[in-house]
Amino acid sequence: MNDFFNPQVPALFLNLSQRFGLLLAGGFAITTVTSIDKLGPGRDRPLWATILLIVMFGVFGILGTYSGNVVFQSFANLRGMVVITAGLFGGPAVGIGSALIAAGHRYLMDIGGFSALPCALGTLIEGVMAGVVSRRAHGDPLDWRLAFLLCLGGEILHQILVLTLAKPFPMAVAVVQVIALPMIVFNSIGAALLVQALNMQKSYREAKDRDLARQILSIANQTLAHLRAGLTPGSARATAAIIMRETRIPAVAVTSGKTILAHLGAGEDHHMPGGAVRTLATHRVFQTGEPLFVREKREICCDAPSCPLTQAIIVPLRKGDAIQGCLKFYGTRRHPLDETLFALAKGLADLFATQLELENIGIKNQLLAHAEIRRLQAQINPHFLFNSLNTIASFCRTAPAQARELILDLSRYMRRNLDSSRGLIKLSEEIGQTNAYLAIERARFGGRVHAEIELGPGAEECVTPPLIIQPLVENAVRHGILQKPEGGVVQLRARREDGHLLVEVRDDGVGMKPDQVDAITAAVELESLTEGIGARNSNQRLMQIYGPTYGMVVESAPGQGTRISLRIPQ
Repeated sequence: MNDFFNPQVPALFLNLSQRFGLLLAGGFAITTVTSIDKLGPGRDRPLWATILLIVMFGVFGILGTYSGNVVFQSFANLRGMVVITAGLFGGPAVGIGSALIAAGHRYLMDIGGFSALPCALGTLIEGVMAGVVSRRAHGDPLDWRLAFLLCLGGEILHQILVLTLAKPFPMAVAVVQVIALPMIVFNSIGAALLVQALNMQKSYREAKDRDLARQILSIANQTLAHLRAGLTPGSARATAAIIMRETRIPAVAVTSGKTILAHLGAGEDHHMPGGAVRTLATHRVFQTGEPLFVREKREICCDAPSCPLTQAIIVPLRKGDAIQGCLKFYGTRRHPLDETLFALAKGLADLFATQLELENIGIKNQLLAHAEIRRLQAQINPHFLFNSLNTIASFCRTAPAQARELILDLSRYMRRNLDSSRGLIKLSEEIGQTNAYLAIERARFGGRVHAEIELGPGAEECVTPPLIIQPLVENAVRHGILQKPEGGVVQLRARREDGHLLVEVRDDGVGMKPDQVDAITAAVELESLTEGIGARNSNQRLMQIYGPTYGMVVESAPGQGTRISLRIPQ
């Protein structure tokens, strides 16, 4: 038993620890400077990537052999930690493939005599074992504890194979006495550390990707309101300012064709908005449509000798299939660019393309909304016109002079109404139309129709869509106060408050049932609706123009009159 701890064991520990450190440092370097973690567990790899991993881990396994010490014509080696890591990381194909390379090298090359077969077989079993465990693992196979236990068991089996298959047996015992403990310890610890290094690199990249995605979405969210109106000098400058604030890039520019729309930051003294694009790299991206990372000052090809810009990331901005312009990040000697910013720029360009598409969608929606407004107006205009003509006709024989005045009121109303497609009008014009209507109704119904109009300071200058308020007053007269033998009062009040025009139309008429109120405020067309068409159309148009939150509020009950209130943004 004392022979097991012969003087060669401490020396072997020392030598293996030095070479173990070098091999481990190489593994850490590879995981740090490459994107190997993207080929790890749970990912669909192409064939070339699997082959690459097999070759890489296989070569590392060979280095694990050469990093060992010759002991009695055998090797104290560090292959186990490599093939265990390969199997856990890459699955059965990578584990078996890399183990075949390392084991085949150990068996076929003239590097160690009588223990070649059991050592090669032990390495192959470790690769297979790690690959199978990786395939069947329910969670993440890159667990340092799992790697440690697998390598511990694999290296113990390795020593058993040497004792069982290597001949002569006394020499096999002598070899195992020297190499067993150092190989078991260093390979198990090494496998745990390599797996943990891959795990850390994976976690780091995932965190970095999350930050990049968050940054892209944050910028896209802030620029949405600007770019949905199209690529203009104003939207380009606002977009560049948001990107600079979020990323701290030395300079950001946006171009449209051959023109600079905006340039903020370094170089803005000669890369002037409205001027021609000065960099040949930008022209190249605009022509080819391919993103470009220019890493040297001479490749930017700016003709200004004092230009501080030394690097550029240029990505095309598309709208459909056409290239509308370019988004450009610029770096300087003190603040260079990197691959993360290149990925950020390409991600933003994709989202900006969607935002620019919203301009077309917005234009189409405006046209549809305008067509809908004209349709609703077409329902209102004949409705009012026919009632007015009936009223005037009743006065033609009995009161011709009054009929002439009423015709003038009607003509003033119609003159304004025929030009309603021009968009928003002042409240004073809408009140003029309402007064024209009330004049006709007073002439027809006499003392049964009373109206009170109260306008707050500055309310007359507020703007409103045409034919919004007059139909509400008409609804109050026809379906409210005129349903009572004695008639009643219609009150119209308007005032400015918190950036809105607040309008209220109230009557003391017969009121409405709940289903009648629902018919006016319903979000769907009701063909059975025969009363309150004007009020319903006004509500529909408000929501069509300003959104569903600007629908009218209708308060009414049978016998208690009706109150309709609405808000119009100013």
